[in-house]
Amino acid sequence: MENSSNYFLKRDLQNRLKMAKYTEKLPDYCLDYFIGIENNTSSLTRYNYSMDLYVFFYYLSNFVIKKSTQNITLDDLNLLKARDIEQYLSYLTYYEMDEKQYKNDEKGKARKLASLRSFFKYLFNHDLIESNIVSKINTPKLHNKEIIRLEKNEVSKLMNAIENPEDFSIRQKNYNKNTFERDNAIITLFLGTGIRISELVGLNIENFDFEQNAFLVTRKGGNQTVLYFSNEVAMALKTWLEKRASLNLPITEKAMFISLQNKRISIRAVENLVKKFALIASPLKKISPHKLRSTFGTNLYKETKDIYIVADVLGHKDVNTTKKHYAAISEDMRKNIANIIKIND
Repeated sequence: MENSSNYFLKRDLQNRLKMAKYTEKLPDYCLDYFIGIENNTSSLTRYNYSMDLYVFFYYLSNFVIKKSTQNITLDDLNLLKARDIEQYLSYLTYYEMDEKQYKNDEKGKARKLASLRSFFKYLFNHDLIESNIVSKINTPKLHNKEIIRLEKNEVSKLMNAIENPEDFSIRQKNYNKNTFERDNAIITLFLGTGIRISELVGLNIENFDFEQNAFLVTRKGGNQTVLYFSNEVAMALKTWLEKRASLNLPITEKAMFISLQNKRISIRAVENLVKKFALIASPLKKISPHKLRSTFGTNLYKETKDIYIVADVLGHKDVNTTKKHYAAISEDMRKNIANIIKIND
């Protein structure tokens, strides 16, 4: 069984193998680009970039340059105009590629444009192209979406749904008897610390220190940090660990959260269990693990009034990311203080 470091190494290898399926269809200078950015990006980022570049070269091959993707040269890229990039972004709205249909909203287009900017910047900085035309293209305007989070009463309903799944089928209830302690610990940890789903799945039992109520988490990009949890979270985790100890797992299995197959739980399984209970607690909201993270971030911001603390705990490298996500809460606070000042006592 894999330990925590092996889990992340395995995930890194999977990303590299998936990336290779796209880079083998691209010109050689694209591979040089991925080697060039390797020390400053995660394998997941490079995998996403490889998908985006393949879409771009597929577009050039079929609508602009009319060569196979592998045979598009740097001289061909030098001939591109800003208009070609703008037409590519328009193409991304709805397109067919390799007999499949795809569509992108402004967020999807912005991500693909960011991938192109990184690529063309690399080529330009290494004197492989004469100009960086992509730098002239404006990012599609992104509309801020409302933060979907659970209110206090919905959190109570969610936790009650785990303990008393009255709306479940008999089969689901029987299943829940075997997973109650684990599911309760997972959702409590999400709500109590705001960690990402990938961070939770990668946790090992040795990552936890119950004397300090602390645990070591591997963030995006591979950096590790120590986070702290409340006594309420500690109790849920200890209850699960007692159940876990009764499962007769191999001594080599160090994963904190285990599936019914007695191996490290998958991201998909965690997504499904959150969705299952959230449908009972809040049927009109599409609650995911990320929404539980938003719920934690919202509550932390309301309690601390400090966006920098929220950014640090959530693992945001840029506080502007946090400000963007929690701007709506600031608006709520501004509304609330309107009634604090009394003109006529």
